[in-house]
Amino acid sequence: MQDIDYDGRLKELEKTVRVLQRKLDRSEADRQQLENASEVREAVLKNMIRELEASQIALENRGQELETILGNLKALQIKLVESEKMSAIGVLVAGIAHEINNPVSFIYGNLNYAHKYFQDVLDLLEIYQKHYPNPAIDIQQKIKAIELEFIQEDAHKLFQSMMCGAERICEIVKSLRTFSRLDEAEFKTVNIHDGIDSTLVILNNRFKASSNKLSDIQIIRNYEKLPLVECYAGQLNQVFMNILANATDALEEAVIKKRCTQENFHPTIEIETKVINHDWVEISIADNGLGIAEPVQTKLFDPFFTTKDIGKGTGLGLSISYKIIVELHRGQLECYSTPGTGAKFIIQIPIRQSQNSALNN
Repeated sequence: MQDIDYDGRLKELEKTVRVLQRKLDRSEADRQQLENASEVREAVLKNMIRELEASQIALENRGQELETILGNLKALQIKLVESEKMSAIGVLVAGIAHEINNPVSFIYGNLNYAHKYFQDVLDLLEIYQKHYPNPAIDIQQKIKAIELEFIQEDAHKLFQSMMCGAERICEIVKSLRTFSRLDEAEFKTVNIHDGIDSTLVILNNRFKASSNKLSDIQIIRNYEKLPLVECYAGQLNQVFMNILANATDALEEAVIKKRCTQENFHPTIEIETKVINHDWVEISIADNGLGIAEPVQTKLFDPFFTTKDIGKGTGLGLSISYKIIVELHRGQLECYSTPGTGAKFIIQIPIRQSQNSALNN
């Protein structure tokens, strides 16, 4: 029986254990290193995710800012275009009014003198006829040819007619000058009725009967006594113009429709003003046209929205009117309509803008 070399075997086992231990240590170190690397990668990944999320939020915010800026730029562009257009119209109207006013004033101022001079001549002729009842033949022939007796009877009517015409032109010129306050950039205390009436004068031709209308558009004014209102007069006239022009368009369309071509249909625009309280006034403009469908009513004041045919409307009139009333005057502009019964636009503005501005600041 051979002797077992336990010492040798023990040494070999110890050596094996040491080798295994070193391998185990290296494995543990590798494992630890992998764990550390994994934690690092996980941390880096988390940081990257957080950075990406933050970048996404920043991009979304920036996108919203850009959309807001774009919307503001579009609104500003609309206001600038409309402002330039109305300013140009104001300058043109003011220039026309000025050019017409000078000769009309000359004519109107001299009509009374001309009438008096002509009447003096006629009086002198009567004296001649009294003292010389039988003038020469050629004078008698001339009197017969020019119908002197008719001239004597018609002269007063002639001058009265010319005076009425001159007064009408003066009224139109006054309305043009009132309406041409489009470039005034500060608050003025004005008579609201003057602004409405001046706009009606400018639109007067559209109220007359044409091939599309069976009868004139009737204008009904229900004016309550209003105090002077502090406002941007030109811009407010612009609102009246837009709403009245739209009402006229609606009535012309209503007349064309078969159900409104009956003889008992009378196109009408009713304008009413009243004092709501000691701080506010209200102006309502209503027509008896076809009315506005409910889906359309929600978009009435949106920029570029229009139901008119291409080339007949820009979709800016009511949008600009809304901004003038709500943003510029801190008032209210609303539309009430039931299809088939017409539409009513109600404007409410404060009487004193300075006080209203202070209350809103």
